[in-house]
Amino acid sequence: MEWTAIHGLELVEKMKADIKPTGRVVIAGGTGFIGTNLARHLAGLGCEVVLISRNAPKKEGPWTHVKWDGRTVGGWAEHLDGASAVVNLAGRTVDCIKTPDHCDEILRSRVEATRVLGQAVRGLKTPPAVWVQMATAHIYGDPPEAVCDEASAFGFGLAPIVGKAWETAFAEAVLPEMRQVILRTSFVLGSNGGAFPKMRMLARIGLGGRVGHGRQGISWIHIDDMIRLITHAI
Repeated sequence: MEWTAIHGLELVEKMKADIKPTGRVVIAGGTGFIGTNLARHLAGLGCEVVLISRNAPKKEGPWTHVKWDGRTVGGWAEHLDGASAVVNLAGRTVDCIKTPDHCDEILRSRVEATRVLGQAVRGLKTPPAVWVQMATAHIYGDPPEAVCDEASAFGFGLAPIVGKAWETAFAEAVLPEMRQVILRTSFVLGSNGGAFPKMRMLARIGLGGRVGHGRQGISWIHIDDMIRLITHAI
């Protein structure tokens, strides 16, 4: 696989361009924090948005919701035919106690959803031109000081294991003629969902102080920038 890296100011300048995706965009696992924010943004640009997920969105929005089990091809696949792009965000939340069962669900939900999307696109007359695939920056583990890029060594532990399996499933699932984008991102923060409201709550009850030596870092991106990034990828 050939990798093209875009970093820092170069990426910001590229995203400043008047980029407006068109047509139908299908978001798998699209009823969560990132998915619904992305859906509203794309709908505002004039796109037809279809969310595919196990559960219906908690709020109404400018989209069509279709249910799937994340494992088997069904009627949901017809929405991919002729779509301009598919964005795969599907995967069990990692905001949980890492019991063996939860770890298994975290891994399987990502790999199985990616595989079944691959099965679905192979049965289409006109597959989406673009597949934007969520991955994880935690594939590099937790190096205390290293600045990681595409050439960095992968880490060890749950997140790197999941990340490698996830990306392998994507490489096997995607059609060669589809433009492929893998997003290795970390915590996505915003006031209307995701990790930040819980972090804010912990700080407000007095649990937000220094932990250990207090110099630990966290890799993060704001939800607005994440949406612009995905839009640019499409």
